[in-house]
Amino acid sequence: MTAPASAKPFIFICGPDDFLVNREGRARHDEIAATITDEFSRETINGAANNVAEVEAAVNRFRDSVQTISMFGDRRLVWLKDVNFLADTPTGRAESTLAQVENLREILAAIDPAQTAVIVTAAPVDKRRSFYKWCEKNADFVLRGGDSSDGADALAGIVAAEAKALGVTFGENALPLLLAKIGPNTRLLIEEVHKLANYLDDGATVIEEGHVAELTPNVAEGDFFEAVETFFSGNLQRTLDAIHRHFFGGGDSRPLLASLQNRNRLLLQIRALVHSGDLRIGPRGIDKSSFDKLASPDSYGRHFAGVTDKTSFNLFSQNVWYLGRLASSGRLPSMRRLIDNQHEFINAFEEIIRRPREQEEVLREMTLRCLGENN
Repeated sequence: MTAPASAKPFIFICGPDDFLVNREGRARHDEIAATITDEFSRETINGAANNVAEVEAAVNRFRDSVQTISMFGDRRLVWLKDVNFLADTPTGRAESTLAQVENLREILAAIDPAQTAVIVTAAPVDKRRSFYKWCEKNADFVLRGGDSSDGADALAGIVAAEAKALGVTFGENALPLLLAKIGPNTRLLIEEVHKLANYLDDGATVIEEGHVAELTPNVAEGDFFEAVETFFSGNLQRTLDAIHRHFFGGGDSRPLLASLQNRNRLLLQIRALVHSGDLRIGPRGIDKSSFDKLASPDSYGRHFAGVTDKTSFNLFSQNVWYLGRLASSGRLPSMRRLIDNQHEFINAFEEIIRRPREQEEVLREMTLRCLGENN
């Protein structure tokens, strides 16, 4: 059986996320490979390059491969995989690399798809480059993962689509909790969706928040996620239980206190902006337009000029969706409570220095002082 040749000379699959790009590339590769019986007519070339010399070597190997004639006259399949020199990186910007990319364009333009099926997968890519725009017009072009500028929304869409393909959906708060626990790791998110879907009872189609809370590991915030999350939810007993589990598993107080302080700092900044009327929070979280305006150099962003690191001291270095999750659903304490929390964290740290063998007890006492009045 022979697969019909594409009207375009080659397949070009790209995007910001290498996992999604390679998964799509693998699917297209396997579809074509099933029609090519001679395994020697199928070749995969590694396009990953850490320097200009490796870029040149990859392009030369690709040229040799597509110019090779099949021993038995069958159609050939060549996959140039994991290309990373099309990105906006020092290697990608080098003049020698740009010359090799031009060579790659010439090779691709000359391909006869009836003789050789070619797949190129690249992540990430610089969309401003002429090569990217040329591929859009001349290739069987696929963009996977969308625009990386709004990562949270893009990830939510990817995860929801994966769940739909498995015949399941997410219940209220389940998807945001999954994203918060795993973080921006597409591969782990997809695997976690499959695990949660398989866990459901026969006939059940909804992944609930409780499933995620019970079954999903705390990858994004390490072992401190549960205690920090329950503390700022205001639930005293659940927080005490989470602290006990943290220390029962051999945890230390200092990183847990640091996580609590980091979260509290962000909430202090959010509360101050909300109180001033500069920041709006709706049912779907923080209003992105108002947040971006505040982050501009003409507003509060001027105080962080030149600061590029992600830190809890700079609200505008954080993901908007994540901040909205912290501030919504009754999670935003009063300014007085947040200031008192900060004092309690400092006092707890000093107390631990005096009572190093009673760290769990110190944090339990701190939690009772912070949350006791709310329960």
